[in-house]
Amino acid sequence: MKYTRHLEANLLSHFSNYKQAIVLLGARQTGKTTLLRRLFPDALYILLDNEQTKNVLETYDISTYKQAIGRTKQLIIDELHLLHDPGRAVKIIYDQVPGLQLIVTGSSALHIKNNSTESMAGRKIEYNLFPLTFSEYLVQKNIETVLNHSVLTNVLEQTTPPKHLFSPSGLLEQVLLYGLYPDVLNLPEPRQYLLNLAESAIFKDIVELNLIDNRSKAKSLLELLAYQIGNLCNYSEIGARLSLDRRTVERYIDIFEQSFIVFRIFPYANNKRNEIGKTPKIYFHDLGLRNALIDNYDSITVRSDAGALFENFIIAELKKNISYQQSDFSLNYWRTNNGAEVDIVLSNNHTVIGAEVKMQSGSVSTAFTNRYPDAKTHVITRHTFY
Repeated sequence: MKYTRHLEANLLSHFSNYKQAIVLLGARQTGKTTLLRRLFPDALYILLDNEQTKNVLETYDISTYKQAIGRTKQLIIDELHLLHDPGRAVKIIYDQVPGLQLIVTGSSALHIKNNSTESMAGRKIEYNLFPLTFSEYLVQKNIETVLNHSVLTNVLEQTTPPKHLFSPSGLLEQVLLYGLYPDVLNLPEPRQYLLNLAESAIFKDIVELNLIDNRSKAKSLLELLAYQIGNLCNYSEIGARLSLDRRTVERYIDIFEQSFIVFRIFPYANNKRNEIGKTPKIYFHDLGLRNALIDNYDSITVRSDAGALFENFIIAELKKNISYQQSDFSLNYWRTNNGAEVDIVLSNNHTVIGAEVKMQSGSVSTAFTNRYPDAKTHVITRHTFY
C-alpha cells in the first residue's frame, strides 16, 4: 500500500534547498524505509541489519566506502544507529564524496549522538517521522483524498470544523485502541502485531543497543507510564515505587523519549506565583503500543481511561502537526499548585491559546483566563477535534 505522508514535500525538495544530509528519525515500523524507497527510487540502498554490509561501513575507510558506493548520486543508509560510530561514518562520506546526496535513517537519536566520536553538526538536517496523523490515516483508508486538515489547524484558527461526509468521532474507537502505525491499517486483528512490536521494537532494540542495563526495571517503568498517561510525572515517586533512584528513572525516560516511544510536555509558566514550573507530563507517540504494554484493548465505552486515551491522542496529533508544519508554536500544559489546570497551552511570541480536551464537553479553567486574560481558549471534544 502507498502511504501518503506529510513529510513527502519537505524530503523531495530538500536537496534543492540544502546540501546537508537528510537524517530521518522515527520509531521502528513508522514507515521510514517505505517512504524513502518510494521518494528516491534510484538511490543506492544500504541496510545495516545485514552483518556483511555493516562490517564494510565499520571499516571507516574512505577507499572501501567509495568502492561500495560506486557512481551513485544518492545513498540511503538505513538504521544508522546500528553502527558503533554513526557520526564518524557520516562525516567521512559527507566530507569525502562530493556531490553525493546522503540520506540516513535511525530509530534511536540518543545512540546516534552518544556513540559518535565525530560531530555531524553542519552536515545534516533532521526530520522526524511519527506514526500516521489522523489525516494520513483517512487518506490511507480512502475516506479522504488529500492531506488538507489537522487538529492544530482547528485550534489555531478557532473555526468550526469543516463538515465531512463521514463521522470523525465514529473512527475514534479504532484509533484510540489500535493506534496509527501504518501496518495496523491492513490487519483485521492487530493485537498480536502490537504486542510483538512492544516486545521487539522497545525492549529488544533498546537492550541490544546497550542503552538500558536493567530490562525488567525498564519494562516495569514503561508499563507504569502507560497506566498514568497525562498525569504529572514525579521521578522520585516513580523511583520509590520501582526501587529505582531518581536519576535512573529520568535517564530511562530520556531513552524512551529519544527512541520515539514516549514524549514529555512541560508546564507553561511565566514565573508567576503558584504555577507549576518544572514537572512534566508523559504521553505515548502511539496508543496501540501503549495499550499493548498494559494488554488492554477493551472498548472505549467500558474503559475508565477513555478520557486519558483521547487526551493522549489529541496531544500526540498536535505534536506531529507542529513538527510537520514546522510551526513556531510550543506545546505545554498549565497547572497551579492548587490544582487548577489546562490540558494544552499553545504559544509563540504573539499568541497564547489554552485548550481543554474532553470526550463530550467542557470549559477552560477560569483560573487560567483570569491569569492570562489575552489568551484565546478552545475546547476539543470527540465531535469537534477534526
